[in-house]
Amino acid sequence: MALGLAISAQAADISLTVDPYAGTDTISRMVYGQFAEHLGACVYEGIWVGEDSPIPNTKGYRNDALEALRELKVPVLRWPGGCFADDYHWRDGIGDPAKRPTLINNNWGGTQEDNSFGTHEFFNLCEMLGIEPYLSVNIGSGAVQEAAQWIEYVTAPNGPMAAERAANGRREPWKLKYVGIGNESWGCGGSMRPEYYSDVYRRYSTYMRNQPGNTLYRIASGASDYDYNWTTVLMDRVGAGRMDGLSLHYYTVEDWSNKGTSTGFDDDKYYSTLGKALEIDTVIRRHIAIMDEKDPKAHVGLMVDEWGTWYDEEPGTTPGHLFQQNTMRDAMVAALTLDIFHRYSERVRMANIAQIANVLQAMWLTKGEKFLLTPTYHVFRMYLPHQDAVNIPLDIKAPVFKAANGRPVVEFDATASRAADGSVSITLVNPMLKESDKVAIDLPGIKGLDIERAEILTASAPQAMNTFEKPDAVAPAPFKDVKAKGSHLDAKLPPLSIVTITLRPRK
Repeated sequence: MALGLAISAQAADISLTVDPYAGTDTISRMVYGQFAEHLGACVYEGIWVGEDSPIPNTKGYRNDALEALRELKVPVLRWPGGCFADDYHWRDGIGDPAKRPTLINNNWGGTQEDNSFGTHEFFNLCEMLGIEPYLSVNIGSGAVQEAAQWIEYVTAPNGPMAAERAANGRREPWKLKYVGIGNESWGCGGSMRPEYYSDVYRRYSTYMRNQPGNTLYRIASGASDYDYNWTTVLMDRVGAGRMDGLSLHYYTVEDWSNKGTSTGFDDDKYYSTLGKALEIDTVIRRHIAIMDEKDPKAHVGLMVDEWGTWYDEEPGTTPGHLFQQNTMRDAMVAALTLDIFHRYSERVRMANIAQIANVLQAMWLTKGEKFLLTPTYHVFRMYLPHQDAVNIPLDIKAPVFKAANGRPVVEFDATASRAADGSVSITLVNPMLKESDKVAIDLPGIKGLDIERAEILTASAPQAMNTFEKPDAVAPAPFKDVKAKGSHLDAKLPPLSIVTITLRPRK
């Protein structure tokens, strides 16, 4: 049965119609991936505190972080970087933790790390929580043999590397699918030209060998935002036969020399930030156009394995640790970006927001034993119904205005999906600071519908945030301004709000 849906809003000229059963592309749960780099307090304190820590933990992983990861159903976790990956030598992070050499993190603040979180700690964490590990190997300062042996150490069922792994406490191999061959090889990963990197990739990928029972998905280090030539060269010189995925990095930064504060911004800056975030749509579309021309059957996935907001570090924090607060503005960036990923679900196979804890657009912040969930975390949890659901194509006609930086900003956005059990989830986004939306949703051709769940995330100002003193200042609440009658829904969205409604049509 074809199900029609129409949405209109009173506060602005907004309309949306869709046949929810017309979609064929699945929204991969992997676009809800996370990223944990050895940077500041992301891994150390954010996830790992060690078994002797007074902070409540399980085998060294802080319990509140484990609970947050489970609740979020994190599908994939990228590690150990980032720029750090091309300085990381994996043998420093195996064996007796007391005997592991220390490391100066030259990329991020020059701090000293003790390597207590290494290969075993990462893969055990992923295994414990059912997370797909995504391993970034060192091609910048490393060697082919080093990278090949790391893959073998992790995945080989027998042989010398498996024996070494067993001697370090792990007899059975781990499962590893996703392998990134270098990171930002155009910059911190080696300052390579795309032609040169293409040959380096071909060499390394040759030695990234599958093991019995384990098949790798090889991901090439891709472009930074607008570098379409990098994608062209790699598609020509590497191609679909040698790479499974091609990465893309895109940060919501207007001016790298003056990124601005994460909290002290005005309305113009709020809208210009959204305009920059929304521009990822054009960037993705142009990279996909190149990939479509050279790989029309879409064998190569586009992996947006670093994205998110990036502001100046919070005053008083350690330089180079990239600690920033997280506000309702960041929640809005997350929602609008996830909506865009859904629209390109045929080619966008993974995305990894940067980063999971205490760094950039984090899911949670910590201060010793203190722990809080950010507004961005709540967006990811509200979007859970869309994971592995069929994307419902939407033809959104909503007003668009120009922000102070000249970039367009939509006044209304939406995404919808159909789950395997037949339920339909619709997320509505009102980014406007003063205008509310009255939304009418018609589902013709059905006898009625049941609302199974409705949640809203909103705040009185885009600067609203959670603090250790008020950790729940911004949090989802039941959405009550929605009413069902027959095959019709009426909803009222306040300004600055994100709403997810899951409903079940009655035939």
